[in-house]
Amino acid sequence: MHGLINRSFQNYICDSYGKDAWLQVAARAQVSPPDFEAMLTYDDAIAPAVLDAMGDVLRRPRGDVMEDVGAYLVSHPNTEAVRRLLRFGGMNFEDFLHSLDDLPDRARMAVSDLNIPAIELHSHEPGQYSLICETPVAGFGHLMMGVLRVMADDYGALALLELEQTERGRETVRIQLVEADYADGRAFELGVRAL
Repeated sequence: MHGLINRSFQNYICDSYGKDAWLQVAARAQVSPPDFEAMLTYDDAIAPAVLDAMGDVLRRPRGDVMEDVGAYLVSHPNTEAVRRLLRFGGMNFEDFLHSLDDLPDRARMAVSDLNIPAIELHSHEPGQYSLICETPVAGFGHLMMGVLRVMADDYGALALLELEQTERGRETVRIQLVEADYADGRAFELGVRAL
């Protein structure tokens, strides 16, 4: 697994709970040295071990932790680049949803050897969607729910989300867009202002 993914778990714990909490996670997951290098590749077994250790240290189910990681990735000041990458998906939340199929390719444009799990959006009746997440690590659907919750708020949309476990290796997030213009969205400018 790409070090950037493992490093995002480390950053989430450090930014949210402190370095000591991360050292506890690393010790439980037998990560030595206790820091991930973002541009290295690690054994695929490490990420599930880290996620299990995060749940143990935080005393929370893996799904809850993964949802928080997803929210962290698009809301924390240290991860503003991820939010910007996602906001290029469209002018409103529905445009953003339709752009999710291209997310793995957009991520590879930023980091060429980064392989995030495939995701596929299906439209049903108006305002009803399902997001199919191929997931080698259990909980990716939860992570996407965290991302979707924050992005709905970011666009000012009211959306209801529900995770449905469909089969091993695939998780489905049901999305009901209740109101596209529920509130004022967070400001976003295409260009970055110079300081």
